Amino acid sequence: MATNETRFDMTSSIVNHILVVDDEQDTALFLKKLLEEHGYHVTIAKDGGQAHSSFSMHKPDFVILDLIIPHESGFEICERMKQKESDVPILILTAIDSPESRQLAKRVGADGYLLKPFDPDELLEMIKEISNDVWEHDHLDSSKEDLDERIHFYCPCGKKLKVRVRHRGRTMTCPSCQEALVVPLYD
Repeated sequence: MATNETRFDMTSSIVNHILVVDDEQDTALFLKKLLEEHGYHVTIAKDGGQAHSSFSMHKPDFVILDLIIPHESGFEICERMKQKESDVPILILTAIDSPESRQLAKRVGADGYLLKPFDPDELLEMIKEISNDVWEHDHLDSSKEDLDERIHFYCPCGKKLKVRVRHRGRTMTCPSCQEALVVPLYD
């Protein structure tokens, strides 16, 4: 598995598993290759049924969702996923560019909206930004914790890790053994 230096930045390690929902095989395979090159584990779903099954059986850390999907719109898929797990960030990746589409995506819970064709670097940056924003919104009460405070814990491989308190509960990759692990919620 290839890794990218940005994956060792603890703030970018919230996301380990990404679900890509797109019925266009070329787009889905391109996304899978791009994301895997940057250290993510990727699952592809080509329709709503596969998307919901994968989402329920192996909760992803992030979802990239096209709007035009067979049998069920991306809006419907997004809304159902957000009803199940509101803390999983969802990025709409579509060729539909209209204010109405953007507004509806926001109403059904989408956390971001990116147009096809897209710049791969912009996609990767949006994954980081959206996942950080959603996690901080769902998990932090800034009045309780000093966000610059650090916590220390160990990976099963023995590597001592030090991250900011705001990363509690996030999935990260150990820089030593590449194992996915969750930052402890409590000391």
